[in-house]
Amino acid sequence: MKILPLLAALVLAFSGALSAQTILNGSILDGATGDPLIGASVLVKGTTTGTVTDVDGSWTLTVSGLPTILQFSYIGFAPTEVEVVDLEQDLDIRLGDNAVTTDVVEVRGRRIGEKQQQAALTVETLDAIAIKETAAANFYDGLGSLKDVDLTAASLGFKIVNTRGFNSTNPVRSLQIIDGIDNQSPGLNFSLGNFLGASELDVNRVNLVVGASSAFYGPNAFNGVIAIETKDPFLQQGLSAQIKVAERNLVEGGVRWADALQNKEGQDWMAYKLNLFGFRADDWVADNYDPVFDTTLGRDNPGGYDAVNIYGDEQSSTFDYSGIRSRPGLGEITRQGYRELDLVDYDSKNLKAGVAFHFRLNPEKTLESTELLVSSNYSTGTTVFQGDNRFSLRDIQFYQHRLELRNRDKFFLRAYMTHEDAGNSYDPYFTAIRLQDLSKDDVAWASDYASYWQGTVVRKISQLEGWPACFPQNCSLSEQDQQRQTFLAQPDIQDLLDGYHMDAREVARQAGRGAGNSAAYEVGTQRFEQAFDSITSTLASEGGTRFFDRSALYHLHGERKFASIWTPNADSRLEATVGANGRFYTPNSQGTLLLDTMGRNIDTWEVGAYGGGTFHLNNRYKFSASLRADKNQNFDLLFSPAASFVYTPTERTTLRASFSSAIRNPTLNDQYLFYNVGRAILLGNLDGIEGLVTVESVREFANTQDASRLEYFDVDPIRPEKVRTLETGFRTTLFEKLYLDATYYYSFYTDFIGYQIGVDLDFANNLITGGQAYRVSANAQDRVTTQGFSIGSNYYFGNYFSLNGNYSWNKLNTATEDPIIPAFNTPENKYNIGLAGRDIPVLENYLDGFGFNVTYKWVQGFIFEGSPQFTGFVDSYGMLDAQVNFTLDKLNTTIKLGASNLLDNQVYQVYGGPRIGRLAYISATYNWQKR
Repeated sequence: MKILPLLAALVLAFSGALSAQTILNGSILDGATGDPLIGASVLVKGTTTGTVTDVDGSWTLTVSGLPTILQFSYIGFAPTEVEVVDLEQDLDIRLGDNAVTTDVVEVRGRRIGEKQQQAALTVETLDAIAIKETAAANFYDGLGSLKDVDLTAASLGFKIVNTRGFNSTNPVRSLQIIDGIDNQSPGLNFSLGNFLGASELDVNRVNLVVGASSAFYGPNAFNGVIAIETKDPFLQQGLSAQIKVAERNLVEGGVRWADALQNKEGQDWMAYKLNLFGFRADDWVADNYDPVFDTTLGRDNPGGYDAVNIYGDEQSSTFDYSGIRSRPGLGEITRQGYRELDLVDYDSKNLKAGVAFHFRLNPEKTLESTELLVSSNYSTGTTVFQGDNRFSLRDIQFYQHRLELRNRDKFFLRAYMTHEDAGNSYDPYFTAIRLQDLSKDDVAWASDYASYWQGTVVRKISQLEGWPACFPQNCSLSEQDQQRQTFLAQPDIQDLLDGYHMDAREVARQAGRGAGNSAAYEVGTQRFEQAFDSITSTLASEGGTRFFDRSALYHLHGERKFASIWTPNADSRLEATVGANGRFYTPNSQGTLLLDTMGRNIDTWEVGAYGGGTFHLNNRYKFSASLRADKNQNFDLLFSPAASFVYTPTERTTLRASFSSAIRNPTLNDQYLFYNVGRAILLGNLDGIEGLVTVESVREFANTQDASRLEYFDVDPIRPEKVRTLETGFRTTLFEKLYLDATYYYSFYTDFIGYQIGVDLDFANNLITGGQAYRVSANAQDRVTTQGFSIGSNYYFGNYFSLNGNYSWNKLNTATEDPIIPAFNTPENKYNIGLAGRDIPVLENYLDGFGFNVTYKWVQGFIFEGSPQFTGFVDSYGMLDAQVNFTLDKLNTTIKLGASNLLDNQVYQVYGGPRIGRLAYISATYNWQKR
């Protein structure tokens, strides 16, 4: 990639950082508890020279000389200034708390902060240091080692994070935000993982709020929130660059540059940052050729079977000749189909670029100044996404723009918009079917196959030695059929049948060669390429398989915080937060995904407002309550209450109990989807569906011809789903070395959104003449409940080492006759265990710290429920990740060598997806901080 020589040149250009005259060091602590503050800022007044504190609250700063004035600040604490006149001066600074931040976590690596201990909900965090130490190939994969987290890889370029069940490759029950901005796809309504996300160089930390969180985050925060916080260009200036190479021809590079401009008084008034990230690799290949889970035909069926990652080979009643006596041995047949490997672009690419400008409206107030933020992000690339089908996303593009006015810990007014363009993306599953139809339809193919069998193969079979000579005048038809089945089941006869079926399949594929387009399209031929290009470049609504999506969303959000509206005594206070937001969707799929054709307007708006307060009593008790109201134009006004109690009996122990709730408005897909996936048409359900027949009763009718066995049903219009969660837990530190965090939850879902499958039948003379299967978005009639328990621990020893582990148990309790398909898709048991070392004194004259991390993950097998093609069992698996890292201080460069899935244990994380193998990598990260 062209970015590589550029990165190398930048590293060399800045490898000789300026030496300084005076080195100062100290620490920043919480004035009330003495707890060290990570990420607190130290700034030389009137300059851009500054730094942030390390994991133990310590800091080191080079200044041009003494005396100098240092400014110390941290979000939620009153800033302070200190004049430094002597190198021996005590610079252990204690910040006083005059406000309460909404950040619920400060992870310190070796110590756990008070605010994390007192958080009412379960929160997991990956901070800048943890990102450096993760053994995974990138920070986003590193989230998979956190407690309560499920990481699903549908491809190298598309990873999905989910918590507490109902996992999906299109996670509509979790919210992902970057600096407060929702990064969901406007048309499909689910988060895009890190495809549209932040560059690793610009990530400050990632907080995962686990569980129902609608009260402050909105309707989509149903099972959890992934909140990514990027670096502030006022506080973290300079040049960062990274290059990474790995197996599968992976090459990845990124650059971040941040700087500030000063006014005539020498005060920073504007800061900006530029980010560029590029990635390419040979993607994991989906090559599962096992029979689709729970289908009747296996590998031993001579007429073929339906393989998971071969498309167009599905079973059909059109192909079932097992009951026809005149064609012995023909049985049930399937078309040959096309492998995904032959239909998908596995050249995975991702390019992300971003720019942000921060303006201080009152520069003299530094961090307390109101700021105006303007930012823009762009992402494009090619990858494989798995939803109801596997999709080849080619040249897909996203644009995101933000305008925000804010004052830290006081208020913000934020407006942003997201636009997407599906580019040349298409559905490979349906492409296979289109290729087959272009050759010949199913009826013609089956006719060619059966005609060859009856005209050629039956004669060969009847001449085989031992073919049953029993005729109806000597025995019954049932006896004759039994004798034939016994004869055909012999191993040597089965081998002959395999050959006969291969001949028949080839005849059916090639019959009519030279007579138009009746012959099959062979992979690798020019004829195939021309047909493939034509199909994938034609919109699905016009007979092809390319989908069109130029949807957009527009969002406005405002919030005001009141740090102390009542202070009955020095150790007690009441704080409050109020806010409101509105969102407007403008879907545009031209009928390829949604029902937005023939002038139908499906633009959709939703609004919400919320408020809440927290009362801190005597530094031991914390009571919180909040309420949110949401209204979608198509649904009723709904409320999401929440309340919590936190008790801190000692400095090291916290007990907590909470009630939280969330609502989830049906997505645009749930309301307006109309998409043919081959076996069925997927339907949104805003208005309700009538007159469907259950699949089971259709089968019974086919066997009995008894119309009374047909079971008809209607599906009510889709409604928002709601969840209420009770949660309790404790956090404690034992012996100053062992940190424990345990949680138990029980969730109640009402109007749970899943889907039902039914058939719309055509009849003539009491016979089925046709039918269309539908999968309809629907609400469960019964209440769905889940429960779970998790525990995490961190044990620190030997000054440099830590032993980390966590265990999670999640259970879907509901077992009823409700026809809804819940798609829990979550292992009941999973755990992670790891050993890490940081800043180990090895070769101290050359290296500024040596570290390592080894992590083992185990996941219990579970049923993954997706589309009919992609529903099946995911086997239990274990994966070992490992890395070592060291810093070349004189070059400001950190080298990291590691591998995810080090033992190359080929595993499926999602049914229908690829096997995930080893990904060994080496990276170099250059970081020059501007002084």
